[in-house]
Amino acid sequence: MSVRVASPADAESCLRIYSPAVRNTSASFELEPPSLEEMRQRISTILQRFPWLVFGREGEVFGYAYAGEYRKRAAYQWSVEVSVYVDERARRMGTGKALYAELLSILKRLGYFNAYAVITLPNPASVALHEAVGFRYLGTYRNVGFKLGQWHDVGWWDLVIQTHDKSPRPPIPFPSI
Repeated sequence: MSVRVASPADAESCLRIYSPAVRNTSASFELEPPSLEEMRQRISTILQRFPWLVFGREGEVFGYAYAGEYRKRAAYQWSVEVSVYVDERARRMGTGKALYAELLSILKRLGYFNAYAVITLPNPASVALHEAVGFRYLGTYRNVGFKLGQWHDVGWWDLVIQTHDKSPRPPIPFPSI
């Protein structure tokens, strides 16, 4: 098993992992899975600035993680929002931890200082994963999303990727490394 940088060719595998989360759970607030072309485009777009990683073995993908823009205002440029999705067959086997270890290492090298994770509640497995890799609970938006016939809370977690610098340089785009 290894972690590598994703490519648009991984879209089908990522979509296979993501679609059940969209259709059957509140883990994603999308109501319909994206098309294969949309997933390819998402990977391509993210990779222009941020890392998108996959975890796999012998060409089969069992999980993926990526970072994206936290917010648009310039003062937020040192912060990212992160997401991880793991195939049901690879849960509780270290897949999420391996993906986050590599993702967070890359984000530090790029010059980011803060990572934020947003988790639909309840989701004890996701909470456990994020806290196991060092994220801390920040707070909850109550009844913020309606899906699968009910209102859902969303919790926010944060992780300091590196010590905050008083004169940070702008983060560099992922393709630079």
